Amino acid sequence: MLSYVLAGLALGAIYAIAASSLVITFVASGIFNLAFAAMAFSVARCYYFLNTEQGWPILPAALASLGVFAPALGVTLYALLFRHLRLRSTLIKLVATIGLSVALPPLINLIFGQLVSVTAPGLAPRPLSVFHVFGTVINGDQLVIYLGLVAVLVVGVGVLRFTDTGLKVRALVDSEAMTALSGISPGRVSVGVWAVSGVLAGLAGILIAPTAGLSAEAMTGLMATAFAPVVAARLRSLPVAVGAALVMGVATGVIQKFIDPASDFAAKVVPCVPFAVMLIFLLYHAVRGQAGDLVAGGGLDRAISTPSKELSNASTGAIWRRPGTIAGAVTLVVVAVLPAIMTDYWTGLVTAGICCGIALLSYTLVVGEGGMVWLSQITFAGMGAVLTAELATNHGISPLLAVVLGAAAVVPVGILIGVLTIRLGDLYVALVTLSFGLLVTTLLFTRDDIYNYGIGVAVERPEFAVDTVPFAYLTLAAFLIFGLLVANLRRSTAGLAVGAVRWSENGARTIGLSVVQTKVTLSAIATFVAAVGGGFLALNSQSTLPDTYNPFLGLVWLAVLVSIGSRSIVAALAAGLLFYLMPGVFASYLPADLAQVPTILFGLGAIAVARNPEGAIAQIGNDIGRGISRLRGRAAPNPIAAVPPDRTAAVPPDRTAAVPQDRTDARPVALDLGGHP
Repeated sequence: MLSYVLAGLALGAIYAIAASSLVITFVASGIFNLAFAAMAFSVARCYYFLNTEQGWPILPAALASLGVFAPALGVTLYALLFRHLRLRSTLIKLVATIGLSVALPPLINLIFGQLVSVTAPGLAPRPLSVFHVFGTVINGDQLVIYLGLVAVLVVGVGVLRFTDTGLKVRALVDSEAMTALSGISPGRVSVGVWAVSGVLAGLAGILIAPTAGLSAEAMTGLMATAFAPVVAARLRSLPVAVGAALVMGVATGVIQKFIDPASDFAAKVVPCVPFAVMLIFLLYHAVRGQAGDLVAGGGLDRAISTPSKELSNASTGAIWRRPGTIAGAVTLVVVAVLPAIMTDYWTGLVTAGICCGIALLSYTLVVGEGGMVWLSQITFAGMGAVLTAELATNHGISPLLAVVLGAAAVVPVGILIGVLTIRLGDLYVALVTLSFGLLVTTLLFTRDDIYNYGIGVAVERPEFAVDTVPFAYLTLAAFLIFGLLVANLRRSTAGLAVGAVRWSENGARTIGLSVVQTKVTLSAIATFVAAVGGGFLALNSQSTLPDTYNPFLGLVWLAVLVSIGSRSIVAALAAGLLFYLMPGVFASYLPADLAQVPTILFGLGAIAVARNPEGAIAQIGNDIGRGISRLRGRAAPNPIAAVPPDRTAAVPPDRTAAVPQDRTDARPVALDLGGHP
């Protein structure tokens, strides 16, 4: 038993280091760093390059990676991105860090080279030494992990509790403005915090690489597992985060004593431990009313902050003369012409892009219209694809009817998630939905009868659209139908209720609207649309291809969409086309070394949301509108001042001077070193 406990303790120590980094950066900056995995991979890749590829000894390679590269990476990312996000909305913060998580790993691969094998050494000398402790055996990697955690805790807690530097960090957590008034430079303190975050991320990445592998996917799995202790700590208590991580690691190790680690059952149960821990603590916090958003910065910080340009121009004039309408019509005409003039290869990519556009409309609904940070839409698409194949292939139902019935069967899942998360803060909702996607992928998509060595389950297209071109026009017609559904929803009574809830939940309640009913209804519609998009993707590839519905690929979907425009129907179509056509162009006409450039560009586009939250389409529309106004001799409207006429006194939820989503349960975040709630 002791050997399983010690093995689990080593795993829990890595989780604890990761969780500590996430907690410290959140309480110090208000940013939950979804780019943690990308930073961990970057530093671990640097260490591998120096130690394995260049032949440096362990100590010099570790010092260069953790002592130079890691803090430099943290400081650089702070200067370029993180310092602009402190008082932004939760959605903008998450999307920007998602963009960084998408762009950074392929950029690092361009610098250091693509790895053929993900097997990587840790910080212990090879071959591994073996030590006997109380009748059991631990290896050198495990010993280094224990020592790493002890060093992090001793140095970290000692600095934060007993030094002037720790006092400055705690002051920054309470209020950046008050910190500046006391003569302390908030910028310098923040630089130090992000430098330390880079070191912790790199340490966790190097320590996990020998067992999980040196890949962005492995690091992302580490980050997702660390969500559980972070949630247990309510995003702020270091002792609780570390304790929960250690308990979770030990539980994971002990479970494997009673089940065969090589069995399919173990492969399902062991990855579920972190999600079970997260669910338990979420329910506990929700029952106690402690699951709302935590607000970074004090009231003074927000009162003196400079208003940001997060609200696009209100469109004026007849709808058919608006720049957005004209651009949308031109886009649809161009897409309609493409299948008729392209080869089957490119038509297939265009069709896949249209199918993806249908699924992306679900993000338009739930994120753009509802303001809810859901990261599980690609999982709903995968469930729709699996059910479509099951109904069409194994039960003989016509493919299109199978798509509709499969999507309808997924809707209750979306409703359940909506009901469970409706009263949680935006950040908790994002973590829960992403974890749900990981759980479904582990338990459902990897089943032998569904995964089928990555091929998935075969599914035939409708008889009248077997060929590529007819099916392309069928998917375009489906996109238009759902696009009209979204447009009509905006103009309906339900759409007005959604808009009211998005602007102010408290205000919506005062006029008799049910926030829960409104959000759950929107969740159901968005789930159905996502599942239909997944069904069409399965029909297009004529197989379910489970790997295409990985939750982390869904982050790329969201990054591409938001960079173009999360509330634009045409943006969903354009994002889907870019997602499939751009890699095809690079693969066909550019050197293989540049194959990852499209992913980098997708991530950079999402990072740009920090400066232009409405996306590229809205920005272009604003520029065109101002140009037209100048040509007509009229002054262009001010994009900051242009607010809906019934909201002249309101502050939009994404403005830097606003409290997130008008939540009454939003509370200032404070760093808890003593584990007290």
